[in-house]
Amino acid sequence: MTSLTADELERYARHIVLREVGGPGQAALKAASVLVIGAGGLGAPALMYLAAAGVGTLGVVDDDVVALSNLQRQIIHFTPDIGRPKVDSAADKIHALNPHVKFISHATRLDVSNAMALIGDYDVVLDGSDNFETRYLASDACFFAKRPLITAALGMFDGSLTTIRAHEKNGAGEFNPTYRCLFPEAPPPGTVPACAEAGVMGALAGVLGSMMALEAIREITGFGEGLVGRLLMVDARAMRFETLRYRWDDNNPLTGTNATIMDLKAR
Repeated sequence: MTSLTADELERYARHIVLREVGGPGQAALKAASVLVIGAGGLGAPALMYLAAAGVGTLGVVDDDVVALSNLQRQIIHFTPDIGRPKVDSAADKIHALNPHVKFISHATRLDVSNAMALIGDYDVVLDGSDNFETRYLASDACFFAKRPLITAALGMFDGSLTTIRAHEKNGAGEFNPTYRCLFPEAPPPGTVPACAEAGVMGALAGVLGSMMALEAIREITGFGEGLVGRLLMVDARAMRFETLRYRWDDNNPLTGTNATIMDLKAR
């Protein structure tokens, strides 16, 4: 088991006194590696809380640079970072927050050619991307790499969060649902406006990103009931939280009876 230094014991003391975490749970966090796709509205708070929690290795995939309009919600980036690669800006903040965390920058865009290599190097994957193409790619790659995926999405005043373990079966011997069971098809082009067009409530990104980090911590330490087969929905207008249950669809092309997706290129 990974040991904790005296400095780490003090740093994570409020975790360690929790019965559900304790020393073993904190050691598991130190030994874990998490890949975050996107250092934006969702990825920024997720990275900060995962680093604060003591996740041993954090990787981030992002090919963008910091813009002034990002700063309303992407709290890992500061005004002097405008124009810098987001992975470099994020690395500075993580190192300042917790020097015990190993930070790995992937200054690229997740695509079919690199998804398996990137995802296969980590224990847990968080998808904070802003488009369905990347969400489908990340979820399919996690299935083939046998990695749990925590995926979230933001609207103007709403958001959602779920965990995908499509490579595993449940207690009844059925496959866990895939992302494609939840969203069989992407919305037609143009029907979902981009953040720049529709806007987004900045603090809502913080809520969902923090919940992604919490779900990752629960996956790593093993406490509580995870969000596999459950979609958590947040309505910021009414400050309402609801949970929708969803199941494996045997018509899905990834794990269905007549599956057609055998690798990432055949999608």
